[in-house]
Amino acid sequence: MAAHAHMTRSTDASRDEFRALLDRHRKIVLKVASTYAREPADRADLAQDIVTQCWRAYSSYDETRVFSTWMYRIALNVAISFARGNEHRHRHSVAFDDALHDVAAGTDFENDERVRALYRCIDALDPLNRALLILYLDERSQREIAEILGITETNVATKIGRLKERLRNDMSEA
Repeated sequence: MAAHAHMTRSTDASRDEFRALLDRHRKIVLKVASTYAREPADRADLAQDIVTQCWRAYSSYDETRVFSTWMYRIALNVAISFARGNEHRHRHSVAFDDALHDVAAGTDFENDERVRALYRCIDALDPLNRALLILYLDERSQREIAEILGITETNVATKIGRLKERLRNDMSEA
């Protein structure tokens, strides 16, 4: 019985630590969910799945590592699985203007054709390149991107170069 009480306190402490970390890094969850899911209900489901997976894995989190890197890795793995599942179910097709409105409502960018073209380009990317772009735009180092995505730094550099070129070409055609 005493062991059980200790476990509950320990679990409560872990839950409180996790909540504090989640609050501090919640933008990661929101950014990833909004990049991989356009429908509000899908975004909410994906965000919840990300938080659930982070909580499930939290007991194995190594506190000597950067929490945001660890969280990004889980969030992107969950999102990539989500996106692949949606591709198979064809649920991912959404009217682009609705998607843009959801993402950019209330901003000065809403009527900017360049922003609409950028979102079209992002939506056309495969899940790994989408993850790479999120991390690059979040100004993560190539080393951290490599760690999060489980690829080499050289591969990150190569993929970023190709992605920039692809976006330049796609944006110039828009």
